[in-house]
Amino acid sequence: MTIGSSKKRQRVLPTSTPSSSSSSTTSSSTTTITTATTTTKPFFNDRNSGDVAIRLFFELSPFDSSPTTIPTSTSTSTNTNENSIYEGIQTQIYLHSHVLHRSKYFSALLSDRWQTQTLTQSQSQTQKPLKLNLGIPPTPTSLQSYRTVLQLLYTPDLSNSIDSVSTALDLLPIALKLLFEDLVKSCVTYLESVPWTEAEEQRVLSIVPLLKQDESQELLSRLSPPTEPEEMLHSLVSSAINKYPNMAFVKAFVAKLLRDYSTRDSAKRVLEAEFEKCIRVVKESLEDYSSPDFRGDHNETEAIQRLNLHKAMTNGKHLLWLIERMIELRVADFAVKAWSEQASFTADLQRAFQDGAWRNIVPGLPAVVLRCTSKLANAVAAGTILATKQIRKKLVKEWLPVLVVCKDNVSPMSPSNKSLYLELEETFLRIISTLPMSDSQELLQQCLSFSTRNVDDCPHLLTAFDTWFRRAARPSQTDDLC
Repeated sequence: MTIGSSKKRQRVLPTSTPSSSSSSTTSSSTTTITTATTTTKPFFNDRNSGDVAIRLFFELSPFDSSPTTIPTSTSTSTNTNENSIYEGIQTQIYLHSHVLHRSKYFSALLSDRWQTQTLTQSQSQTQKPLKLNLGIPPTPTSLQSYRTVLQLLYTPDLSNSIDSVSTALDLLPIALKLLFEDLVKSCVTYLESVPWTEAEEQRVLSIVPLLKQDESQELLSRLSPPTEPEEMLHSLVSSAINKYPNMAFVKAFVAKLLRDYSTRDSAKRVLEAEFEKCIRVVKESLEDYSSPDFRGDHNETEAIQRLNLHKAMTNGKHLLWLIERMIELRVADFAVKAWSEQASFTADLQRAFQDGAWRNIVPGLPAVVLRCTSKLANAVAAGTILATKQIRKKLVKEWLPVLVVCKDNVSPMSPSNKSLYLELEETFLRIISTLPMSDSQELLQQCLSFSTRNVDDCPHLLTAFDTWFRRAARPSQTDDLC
């Protein structure tokens, strides 16, 4: 009999019948075949005691026009016919029917409903093994894998029979086909317990549809996320900010994950949500610091003030990191708009920086706030963020006074701060040059503090005024358009 290969797991009785190598004779009586019992333990592939002989052979699919060549000892260098290579590869294995009953497939094949016909076909060859043909896929490992599965029928305890993911993946489809439930369970249990490579994961995905729901549940739980990837990214960003605030390498790693695994929309939503949280904390902290409640003990009030400044400093650093990520992923338009609408926040900053108490508590706070402003303003001036003229004007109008206060009150001025101030001055002047003449006229007058003792040392300011006066001297184009 030939047992065809199957691509799906079958939970039904086979409809084909065993065959004998000799011709059968007709018998009018029904005789029951009893399972052979032996006084000694049966062995795999024992020609002397085996009562079932299974021939394994490569079964070529009629749809396979170019099967994979499998080098074996039966093929010769002169044999150029691929089909003949497959036809020459076969092996016969002697097994015991009472052992085969461990497989539901063979148990059904050897059940009472087949015994009458089987005995009729074998009457002329009493004591000879029942012969079955089992077609297997023409792949390099299928012959050995089928032999292994049949041999494992003789192993009572299969818990230690699987030693690698590749072995489990090779044996599981065969165990499913032959309804060898013990082996199916062992393979699935092993796959649930060990890591997979990417290639092995693809093989698992191809096998999962063949499993019962309860068998595949644990495997699928590894492959089916409980939440959307966006929620995972949100948690990672939040952890990088709140749980590892002073670990730059953690933030760098999360930044890479954002670049590699987020869509533009998901990154935008995640970063905007965290941006809103951080800027709210900074604003509330500066507001509390600028308008303290002096009704309590003086020492307690001072401690609260220090705490407010530290909170503002910590969350200001978070804001700077978030702004850098938003600009990098080109999703900073929301941040620019929000940053330009901070009239009360910038007023609190000016009051705080005019008070010298912050110098001994958070000396780096002005630089952090101005770096956030500089990052966003540079993105606007460079065209990375396309902001409306209203937003561009408000961005300069609200944050220019903060820059002026910082220059006047931060001393001594370090080289890094001096470079930051100069960069922000140049950026503000570039944005001003994009505004209507009336707006640029208003804002340029507030930039006179950019001037230096030596006029030649502020070329960026000279260039900005030269541009304005050149445009002002040009004849109006309105009349020409009418």
